[in-house]
Amino acid sequence: MAIVAPLLFILTVGLVIWQPRKLNIGWSASGGALLAVLLGIVGWHDIIEVTSIVWNATFTFIGIILISIVLDEIGFFEWSALHMARLARGNGRRLFIYMVLLGAAVSVFFANDGAALILTPIVLATVRALRLDERLVLPFVMASGFISDTASTPLIISNLVNIVAADFFGVGFAEYAGRMIVPGLIAIGASLLVLMLYYRKSIPVRYDDDQLGDPMTAIKDVRLFRLSWVILAVLMAAYLSSEWLSVPVCVIAGLAAAALLIAAKQSPHIRTGDIVKQAPWSIVIFSIGMYVVVYGLRNAGFTDHLSELLQWFADRGLFAASVGGGFVAAILSSVMNNLPTVMVDALAISDTETTGAIREALIYANVIGSDLGPKMTPIGSLATLIWLHVLSRKGVSISWRDYMKAGIVLTIPVLFITLCGLYIWLYVLYM
Repeated sequence: MAIVAPLLFILTVGLVIWQPRKLNIGWSASGGALLAVLLGIVGWHDIIEVTSIVWNATFTFIGIILISIVLDEIGFFEWSALHMARLARGNGRRLFIYMVLLGAAVSVFFANDGAALILTPIVLATVRALRLDERLVLPFVMASGFISDTASTPLIISNLVNIVAADFFGVGFAEYAGRMIVPGLIAIGASLLVLMLYYRKSIPVRYDDDQLGDPMTAIKDVRLFRLSWVILAVLMAAYLSSEWLSVPVCVIAGLAAAALLIAAKQSPHIRTGDIVKQAPWSIVIFSIGMYVVVYGLRNAGFTDHLSELLQWFADRGLFAASVGGGFVAAILSSVMNNLPTVMVDALAISDTETTGAIREALIYANVIGSDLGPKMTPIGSLATLIWLHVLSRKGVSISWRDYMKAGIVLTIPVLFITLCGLYIWLYVLYM
């Protein structure tokens, strides 16, 4: 089992990442899970336990993506991007800052996948509409992809990784936000600073904003657009109340998605049937299957070694637990994808002898590392692979070499600053 379990994990992750012959990730993960059961690596009780851990995260993710798709169909994100372009008033650096902040906001409230896959093409179209040289377009594209992950730490709903970790350790929405809002804002600020420094010579100084139309022209249904603001306000209030009401986050996200879909069904401009089909339903099978395979690693003793490493950091204090634990998760995420990493790390943390601030440092450093670490390589997250594919279809080609060259340089300082922010914030809370 000690050899078979890691080999099965590598095979499953490889199929998920490369998707030969466009093999659905759900089939890859479920196939790996079935093999794990047949080979005796995991038992049926493990499947039940995994399902109890990931069901809330999975359905919350689907609900958020449905909300994002409906808003995209309304023209909500294009309207936002045009507003940013007009507010910048022809100043290229200001436009860059506004677009990064818009990407951060979308990532925080509509998940990193929504920001990377929906907002990126809109940012690309908006910048191209300004008739900038193609070399000057790249910084905006790279920034929108980078910020989608680095800004996805503040709220549980900002990333599927966050939901999985929070559910595993029984952390509620408000409690999570109380610990991660400050490090999350630090991550956004650090990302903006690093991106500005890295692309300082490529960002246009001025652009002609007379070519931009009225942002309201992007809205396909004004009535639905106004109603969406009300639904989003109620949604956020419900999120904040979920911990005290003991309501799963997936129920809240699902009800909001249903409300938007019902309202959109009355609009002649939106095909709700197509929207429902676009939802990533395969993620349900993928989540259960992938984490069953991960459980096989635990049964084989792999997480024991990881637990020993995390315990070593924990024994050296809060700073070492925060920074060391975060870099462990980041490195693992960059080479074996962040979704299995967050679960492997969570299993290892649960086996450590830690309490209080040290345990929280490991838990939240795992989240930060799993959110930011994937940006170092194209295979770190499925969203990045799909993002690169979407860009190639839009005529923007980014090689893996060029991506990693920028990804490593950009990610490491932002990751370190964010983890230091986590350390300082936990120190303040526990002092």
